[in-house]
Amino acid sequence: VHLVESGGGLVQAGGSLRLSCAASGFTFDDYAIGWFRQAPGKEREGMSCISITDGSTYYADSVKGRFTISSDNAKNTVYLQMNSLKPEDTAVYYCATRYGSAWYQCAIAEYDYWGQGTQVTVSS
Repeated sequence: VHLVESGGGLVQAGGSLRLSCAASGFTFDDYAIGWFRQAPGKEREGMSCISITDGSTYYADSVKGRFTISSDNAKNTVYLQMNSLKPEDTAVYYCATRYGSAWYQCAIAEYDYWGQGTQVTVSS
């Protein structure tokens, strides 16, 4: 299982970024994939997860209405469109996957395979 994140960078508050998570080494349709983030001095938290099997999604309250998760099954890639970014969204963003269709409300302990992360910095 191999996950590679891309798309991070520096953006001003109110701006947008789209993160990509390219997956390989497993049957994409059988898994759930999520986006997580970890800010300096804080614990890692789940932002948004998607079941590749049925397309259902989960969003943490802090990003609901601003972030959108989607998948392109032909490309084995999951995206996180982030709009109306705030300085408090600054963090390293990781994608992770678990076998099965359930996203378990993005519970970190349920996700087995992780990417290396991509930095997102939102300036005020």
